[in-house]
Amino acid sequence: MPQQIAQFNQRNQSAKQVGLAAPGDLAFENADLHASSPEYAQRFGGKVGRWMLQVQEKALLSMVTADAESILDIGGGHGQTARPLFRIGKSVTVLGSSPDCAAQLEAEIEAGCVSFKSGNLIELPFGPRSFDTVVSFRLMSHCTAWRTLIAEMCRVADRKIIFDYPSWFSANFLTPFLFRIKRLIEGNTRRYTIFTMGELKREFKKHGFICSATQKQFFFPMGIHRALRSPLLSRALEGFASWIGLTALFGSPVIIRFERATRDNK
Repeated sequence: MPQQIAQFNQRNQSAKQVGLAAPGDLAFENADLHASSPEYAQRFGGKVGRWMLQVQEKALLSMVTADAESILDIGGGHGQTARPLFRIGKSVTVLGSSPDCAAQLEAEIEAGCVSFKSGNLIELPFGPRSFDTVVSFRLMSHCTAWRTLIAEMCRVADRKIIFDYPSWFSANFLTPFLFRIKRLIEGNTRRYTIFTMGELKREFKKHGFICSATQKQFFFPMGIHRALRSPLLSRALEGFASWIGLTALFGSPVIIRFERATRDNK
């Protein structure tokens, strides 16, 4: 099993090599292009998709503190995090790897609800501690240089970082064996890196950040909920799994918050 897991993640990294010219010394990361596309938005269309986003939104907003003054949303062209954040009055800047990543947020950008900037997702075009809070959903597991992404998040975040990731301690441990079935169910799924909480905690600790909160979203794989096509049945299944403690133990994706360990002056 460990060897198959390692081989799976190694294949993922090879498959995600971007190969574009870099504006600086780092490779140019554009893993958000697909997540910002109309095709990707369809994955969360319909009643089941809207229910999934409601679960995600509730978890996200529970981790955003009232005193968060400015928020950077890295790779957030999908709008899944920017929209709920500006609706509660937060100042949100979305960073996309290309101007094309702004398409799903065009109305919000024109209305002044959200600011948009394009640039390298792993060489952020912002100064140290430029934003009170940094968020990033649908990116970490698709980013080849995820350690560099973490370092950049920690550099530009003054206080908090919130993101989601798929956990090995969940049904994801079957991914190396069932990926083809998952693709048949979901149609346009991508390969992705799966993490343990421990390795993420160790990486953030290098940059002076500690974990302050986690919330696991689903016990059953999201592909199963899409296949069921019934929010009522999905709610019942997830409610039961949560009630008996399965979600707390084996839920995924995990939404996690890190905070700067010391509040020294900028």
